[in-house]
Amino acid sequence: MSEEEKGFVIKDKRSFDEHGDLKDASPQDEERETPSEEKGAPPEEKGAPSEEKGAPSEEKGAPSEEQPKAQRPPLPEVNFNSLIFSLSSTALFHFGDIADPQTGKTQKDLPLAKHAIDTIAMLQEKTEGNLAEEEKKFLESILTDLRWRYVKASQ
Repeated sequence: MSEEEKGFVIKDKRSFDEHGDLKDASPQDEERETPSEEKGAPPEEKGAPSEEKGAPSEEKGAPSEEQPKAQRPPLPEVNFNSLIFSLSSTALFHFGDIADPQTGKTQKDLPLAKHAIDTIAMLQEKTEGNLAEEEKKFLESILTDLRWRYVKASQ
């Protein structure tokens, strides 16, 4: 019975509030956690306050990290087509069709390109019968194009 009485604690460790604004680190939250350590809280709860005590120092660095993110273009919507597009971009990168963003150089690595193509083919097999017609056509066209590129690059 004593274990049931202990219950559990849910702690919101997210850096942003419901409006997308950066939360302020409040010392009151840390003070509330200290007594639970002294009362002999379960090991899971004992570890959490020490992690939270490290969080404010991390949050102090967060605004400087947020600056580059604010300058980025918006990310594409997360859906099946964007996943396939991302994997096909990886294959194109390994074909040497896309330059490395850090060095600006292109390099061929056909085994890695084949791996990306095989990953897309595996997704096609595993999602058979579960895709919308548009997704199915997109997947087939990408796979056909990448396979032709691989055959040409292999010769």
